[in-house]
Order: sequence, then structure tokens, then C-alpha cells
Amino acid sequence: MPNTLKPSERLKIPRQNPLEQDPEVRRRNFEEVSLGFNEDLVLQEALRCIDCKEPLCIEGCPVRIDIPAFIKLVVDKDYLGAAQKIKEKDYLPAITGRVCPQESQCEAVCPIGKKHLPVAIGKIERFVADYERLHNMFNGSVVEQKRKERVAIVGSGPSGLTCAAELAKLGYNVTIFEALHAAGGVLRYGIPEFRLPKSILDAEIENVKKLGVELVPNFIIGRTATVDELMDELGFEAVFLGTGAGTPTFLNIPGENFPGVYSASEFLTRVNFMKGYRFPEYDTPVKLGRRVAVVGGGDTAMDAVRTAMRLGPDKAYLIYRRSKEEMPARDEEVHHAEQEGIEFHVLTNPVRIIAGENKWVKAIECVKMELGEPDADGRRRPIPISNSNFIMDVDTVIIAVGQRPNPILQATTPGLNMSKRGTVVVDGNGQTSREGVFAGGDLSRGGATVILAMEDGQRSAAAIHDYLKVKGQKAKAKEQSIPI
Repeated sequence: MPNTLKPSERLKIPRQNPLEQDPEVRRRNFEEVSLGFNEDLVLQEALRCIDCKEPLCIEGCPVRIDIPAFIKLVVDKDYLGAAQKIKEKDYLPAITGRVCPQESQCEAVCPIGKKHLPVAIGKIERFVADYERLHNMFNGSVVEQKRKERVAIVGSGPSGLTCAAELAKLGYNVTIFEALHAAGGVLRYGIPEFRLPKSILDAEIENVKKLGVELVPNFIIGRTATVDELMDELGFEAVFLGTGAGTPTFLNIPGENFPGVYSASEFLTRVNFMKGYRFPEYDTPVKLGRRVAVVGGGDTAMDAVRTAMRLGPDKAYLIYRRSKEEMPARDEEVHHAEQEGIEFHVLTNPVRIIAGENKWVKAIECVKMELGEPDADGRRRPIPISNSNFIMDVDTVIIAVGQRPNPILQATTPGLNMSKRGTVVVDGNGQTSREGVFAGGDLSRGGATVILAMEDGQRSAAAIHDYLKVKGQKAKAKEQSIPI
């Protein structure tokens, strides 16, 4: 049997490469770039796991998936069992298998990576989730005990969906309130189709709904109803806030208000959510011109510049003030962008945007940078080089340098402590300054990854469960102490 191979024999198996679209083809379409593993590849890759006595990969996973256990099931070709094992901790595996930065988490601590390439945990996870879906083998968790308490989840992004799923599995009556007309949050409007197809997202959301979770769209917290109204008038005994960070941050340089300048959130929402890439089928055109510059170095910047390239310009530039080694974007996304012809201008920082006679963007002025001493984040601080300014001709500029939460929540929720960055302040369990109100994801962290948002949702679900149990015990004790 293949699973009888000794660790020394497994180490001789090279890391398998996933199937991918050809770069010259995919750079002009929105179909998925990575096609993942087929069965032969996934079985070879699963055999590379040496079943460590102390599996560091579990500790490296923010949601603590039992990675060795599900890989063992893959080796045995029990793909449904592997999917169920993953879903004990992660109810969105087809999503995390595609967008989670495994290379800096579970795979980063894989002992095989000390001398060889680590096990491709994310690609194996994706295969398992896709196999379950494609073979209609979804088997939802069985809720053994239904509870009477109602919990409101505000926001249907990764933290909200995870919190909802975990609470529904515990038997709670869960309702998700979503501001837009379709669920998914940043998974829908922020991540491009070529990285996360909407059909995959829809299937994962349906699996959450099959747990009994109700989804209410077109609900804006603070406008449709406030947090207080959810609890006092609609009868929810706990609320989880996962409204994300959708308000863009800008560079505060001259010319940012000219036509032809987008925030990355607006640009990606127009293309992903409003289907601007399918104009004129959808009447939401996105005017770019022949040359597009995206400013930033994170995953959002990479999504924006790769999306821009697919809309047909001659040139798509990525401008980043540090070196490529300091880029926070995933290595895989940087590699794919380079393959697709994105031109990187690193150690470069914009200082002003220039418009033509019609006030539309025609150029961007930049200055060359050098790296100095490390800053508070531990990364070397970029310093402008004197007299190094130069002009780049561009027709469109997309700013992707960070986002912050919408201030409407703070304005309509008395007693909710906020940080100077506009994020909601929470303790280690996701509890806010308001009793019964929890928060997570980008709303409490600022811009972060999907899997960290899911970690917050998972942790808050456990805290809400504990909170409601204690609340119920207190209520029962109070009832018993009242004389008849």
C-alpha cells in the first residue's frame, strides 16, 4: 500500500505543481488561474506528509485544522472523510484552499520545508473541497440540540460566515444581516473571479445556510436598524459584528481627486460585484485607457493590477515604495502577476498625479526610494532619494494602500469603544465594550487575511456560546429565587 512508505521514501517525492492556465491566455480572461490538483497529483502530494509526532502545521493554522488527519484520509482516498475532518474547524475549505496564505502559516512550519519544499497543504485542501462539491457529497453537521437563543451576525464576510456556521452547529438560531444584495462581503466584491470563482463562493455560502442559518440582504447596520434595535426590539441576545473595512485610505498627494483615480475597493467592486468585466452584457463599464498604474504592495494591490490587465490596457504597472522582498502580497500572486506581464516599479513612491487639459489623469510623478532602518513594523523604512523624481505617462491610477472600517457603526452604537484607526476594540475573545456584542475580522484588526478573519469568527462563536450559557444560568437562578 502507498501509505506504508517510510518517511525517508516520502521525502524523495518532489512537491507536485498544480495545473494552471497559460499566462498568455489567462492575462486577458477572468477564468480561474490555478486549476489545482487532479487525483494523481493530490495522491502524490499527500504521500509527502511524514506524519510528524508533533504536527507544527496545526499550530500554524489560525483555525487549527487537524492537517495530518485529513491528509491521511486523502492517502486512503477517503476524500469525503477528509472534507468532513477539515469542516470540524473550517466550514469554507474551498475558499481557504484558494486564498489562504498557507506559505506563511501551516506550510511555513512544515518540517519537510527545512530541506525540501513543504507539503502543499492548501492545494490538497482545495482538491478535497472541490471533490466533495463536484460529486454532490456534502454532508452537513448534525445539530444534536436546538437552542432557543437568537444570535445576529452583521456582515457575511469570512468572519461572519464562520461565526454563523460555528454557532449554528451548536444549535443556535442564527441570522446574518448583509448590507449588499448578495452575501460574501470581501470574498465577493474584493477577490477577483480568477482567484475565487463566484460559483465556489455561492456553494460555500449555501452550505452555511443548510445549517439553518437565515440570511437577510440589503440590511445596513446603523441605518436599517442599529445594534441596540437588534437586541432590544428584534430580540437577539448576542450580536457579532463582522462588517469589514470598506472605507479606502488614500495617499493624500496632489491630484487624487482627478477623474481617472480609483480606490482599489471601488475598482474591484465595480469589476467583481457589478460585473464590469462583462460590459456591455452588464452596463457597468470601467474606463481605464492604455496605461494603468496601481499603487501598493499587498494582496489587494495585486488583485487590482491583475484585474486591470484583464480589462485590456497595453501596460499595467505596480508601484510600491519598498522592495519586492518586503511586499506583503502572497508570493504566488506576485509570481502570477509577473507571468502575466505586470511591470513592477519597486522602491518607487508617487508624489503627485497630473491631469491633462480635460482634467483626466495623464501622468503620475514618482520619486525613487531607498530602504533605511526598520520601522515599528520591523520593515525597513523607505526614504526618498533626492532629485530622483520622474514622470510616468498613465491614463488611470488605482490606490491600494489600505482600508479602514466605515464610521457609521461608531456613530450609531453608543458605548462601543473604537481605536484611533477606527477599528472596534475587542478583548482576546472578541468581546467589545458592549455587553453581548462581539466583533472580528477587518472591523477589529484593520485589513488582514481571510483566514485571520475566520479565526476571529471561530473564537467569537465560542465566546458567544459561553456568554449565553452564563446568561441563561443567571436567568434560571433568578427565576428560582423568586417566591411564588
